[in-house]
Amino acid sequence: MKATPVPPVVRSVSGQDRVFAALANGTRREVLRLLREDGPQPVQQLAERFAMRRPSLSEHLKVLREAGLVSEERAGRQRIYRLEAAPLGEVQDWLGPYERFWRAKLADLGELLDRIPDEEAQ
Repeated sequence: MKATPVPPVVRSVSGQDRVFAALANGTRREVLRLLREDGPQPVQQLAERFAMRRPSLSEHLKVLREAGLVSEERAGRQRIYRLEAAPLGEVQDWLGPYERFWRAKLADLGELLDRIPDEEAQ
């Protein structure tokens, strides 16, 4: 019997994959934190917070923009970046079952520990 070759899996990059890839980098997470805490900012203001050349920061901003985590608005010669948190809700939805899993495991551990007698009581 001759085996049928299995075609390679072709995966398109989903929006969720882009968000996770964007969040995998500490610099990009820090950009999101700055935008969350300090509001929309021009790229120059963001660049002042990092020890890297502006083109490198621009690459990080491009990844965040393509993931839908930031938006860019031109104001004269400046580019203003704003946090777009909606994609983070999708990540939170994806993580929800794992959070419930760990909460149940920790609750089970708590119950087990409550059943173990204290050494002082002995």
